[in-house]
Amino acid sequence: MSNPVDHRLEREGAVATIVFDRPAAYNAVTGAMLLSLQATMKALARDREVRAIVLTGAGKAFCAGQALDDAQTMSEGNGRPDLLRAVMERFNPLVIAIATIEKPVIAAVNGVAAGAGMGIALAADFRFVAASASFTTAFAKIGLVPDSGVSFFLPRMVGYARALELTLLSEKIDAARANELGLVTKLCGDDVLAQAKAFAATLAQGPRALGLIKRELVQNGLGDLRAALTYEAQLQAIAGDTADFIEGVSAFREKRQPHFCGE
Repeated sequence: MSNPVDHRLEREGAVATIVFDRPAAYNAVTGAMLLSLQATMKALARDREVRAIVLTGAGKAFCAGQALDDAQTMSEGNGRPDLLRAVMERFNPLVIAIATIEKPVIAAVNGVAAGAGMGIALAADFRFVAASASFTTAFAKIGLVPDSGVSFFLPRMVGYARALELTLLSEKIDAARANELGLVTKLCGDDVLAQAKAFAATLAQGPRALGLIKRELVQNGLGDLRAALTYEAQLQAIAGDTADFIEGVSAFREKRQPHFCGE
């Protein structure tokens, strides 16, 4: 495996732990990081000694979503990046890899999971969530639509009305409410990573059938995931070509409220 970019891969027996490692940026993902994560997931899929996977973040956050200062994704010219390409080539393959790998994936959500970071957590099979952690869809705050599988997974977990509320308002969802909504497998204390690893180790002791069960449920329950991700990317390209997106990103960088014009 090549050297990972902005993440660490740790091994304990049959459990592999991927640690998003940009703590100063709340583990916001860059284009290079996403491609590196894809490569890591492909390698883990081939590694017969790895039988369960944990995802977590270094420092205080799980993953804050797309890094808005990433030149590879966020163009510096007219401020309108190629979001169709970014979503299709960088985010979607990672989400598909997490959701379809024939090994259980546990997200140890140790802090905020925002935007694409929330999508990555939702794509995992289980979510162990620290009581101090939180979620937010975030996209609407900068004039974008949900991607990274959020529009696919969220309604299936919380229902249409709740999903619409959470995506339109993009409010902070604390761990207690996330648990009430059904987003949480297990609510934990500060030992969320240890609990997630212990659960992963238990699953790693199971038969080959566990991977086949996941494959079976994915085939029957997530059959249209790829189509949903493609549609997300298409709508994101439209949203990324609006004046509101430019204003949303500017407001985020300037730490002020955006003034959207609806165009």
